[in-house]
Amino acid sequence: MQDLIIFGGGGFGREVLWLAETINQKTPCWNILGFVDDYAKPGEQINGYPVLGDTKWLLYYSEEVFVSCAIGNAKDRRTVVSKLAQNPNIKYPILIAPDVICSSYVQIGEGTILCSGVIVTVNIVIGKHCILNLNARVGHDAVLADYVSVYPGVNISGKVLLGQCSEIGTGSSIIQGVSIGENAILGAGAVVVRDIPNDCTAVGVPAKVIQK
Repeated sequence: MQDLIIFGGGGFGREVLWLAETINQKTPCWNILGFVDDYAKPGEQINGYPVLGDTKWLLYYSEEVFVSCAIGNAKDRRTVVSKLAQNPNIKYPILIAPDVICSSYVQIGEGTILCSGVIVTVNIVIGKHCILNLNARVGHDAVLADYVSVYPGVNISGKVLLGQCSEIGTGSSIIQGVSIGENAILGAGAVVVRDIPNDCTAVGVPAKVIQK
């Protein structure tokens, strides 16, 4: 059993807790210590587990521990992980729901979370600290850079490239061979049929850039 702390006590943090508990039901491997949250009081309970402290508390944690950064916003997640790099005792788990369908031809970086219902097929590269939320699908030869957030019900076709810190909105679809730029945001339900540049927001069917 490895000690596990969940960073972030919000909605997704509680979902990650549920994910870790579900993993333990099949193969006991995580000793869940509790949450770290900058907006909750130490000792407060979140779904039966204590808030242990804030970021500063975790930076001085003196024992080896796994930390799952359960923050949906891609840029915020990157900021947190950058801060925590000051503590060499922190490691990052790969959390994969037991019902995920994933071939052996998939590379997954540390800190990445694959939620229930996710399907990733073959020859896919998923970077560090990515989130594939409920029922997301990823086709062959796709590449997801670090800190990508894929929200529930997304369909990503083959040979798609998702840039670092991109966020793919709930229920959106991306056709084959398309590239999504770094820090780009796709609105919910968007259908992407052409490349989306860096640092923009795109919405609609077909998706069009509305903000840079």
